[in-house]
Amino acid sequence: MEIDISPKLAPAQIHVVFIVVPRFNITTLITMIETLRIANYLAPVPIFSWEIASFDGAKITASNGMTTTVEAADDTLQPAKFAFVLGSWGTEHYANKLLIAWLRKRARTGTRVCGVELGCYIVARAGLLDGKPATIHWSWLNGFRETFDRIDVREGLFTLDSKVMTCAGGLAGVDLMLRLIEELQGSSFSGEIADQMLHHPIRNAATPQRSTMGRSTETMLPLVREAMTLIENNIEEPLTVPAIASLLEVSQRQLERQFKKHVGCTVVQFGLLRRLQNARLLLISTQLSIRQIATASGFNTLSHFAYSFGKFFDRRPSDYREAWPENEPAPSWPGSLSDFLNTLNGKQDKNQVDRA
Repeated sequence: MEIDISPKLAPAQIHVVFIVVPRFNITTLITMIETLRIANYLAPVPIFSWEIASFDGAKITASNGMTTTVEAADDTLQPAKFAFVLGSWGTEHYANKLLIAWLRKRARTGTRVCGVELGCYIVARAGLLDGKPATIHWSWLNGFRETFDRIDVREGLFTLDSKVMTCAGGLAGVDLMLRLIEELQGSSFSGEIADQMLHHPIRNAATPQRSTMGRSTETMLPLVREAMTLIENNIEEPLTVPAIASLLEVSQRQLERQFKKHVGCTVVQFGLLRRLQNARLLLISTQLSIRQIATASGFNTLSHFAYSFGKFFDRRPSDYREAWPENEPAPSWPGSLSDFLNTLNGKQDKNQVDRA
């Protein structure tokens, strides 16, 4: 399917350029643009104009398979107050020198540059994030941190406290745009836009990217969520269950019981899942060796890592060095909590049958 979402707009008071690369997330792009469109709809005179361009040709295929017609990017693009770089699957390895040079030049002339989702990798490779705070989609956070040690990588929806910004992607793009509009036009106006979009509340930059961890927010106890956070913050050097219980000031028995009830597995099993997920992300987003990845994911031996990885993912670690191989029509994300629980339940059922 082919669509044309590159509008022909006369320059307005504030001009914005969106740079897209192959396999970008088209939902993020459209929702960010929609925020600007509604701002123009509500204003007496249009405030924003925008154009969509690429350094990879005039037709770019998004991650959902849609082919998008855009402007061919070069130095003839209009001067802009903001330049958003959108990338998704595969952008962790993307390195177009023309785009990187263009970003550096635009940053020098005062354009506020923003990496969106994995577009943050491109902005980082341009050297624009060195010494600055940055975020990225949670699934690539550790890999991004391992790759760029001169960047202050933190989890959140977006960063905008410098001339170079970052955004985790997804619907966080809407929150970022609303906050930028708030800076420019005031909170009342950005609130009216949010009302039109039925988007409430407008989230802050530091709002956590995840809240459910794959489970219902209405049923999960704060105790269990806090335990999950401790596990996630100590991937490389895993905490023991007694240590987690001590930090949360509860008995080990109570922690295990509530974790099993609300998550569906033990604390140890969930910790193993998170370490395996972390390993998979490092495999696809860094050049670390498999041995280094095993260590960074809390495994004492390479053999234990390889065995656990193969048992759960049914593949060798080396099979996951690409997030989305060119010969596959769509990406896949093995390793969800529900998959893990299904695997555990399947094994338990098998064991019961074997004992019968």
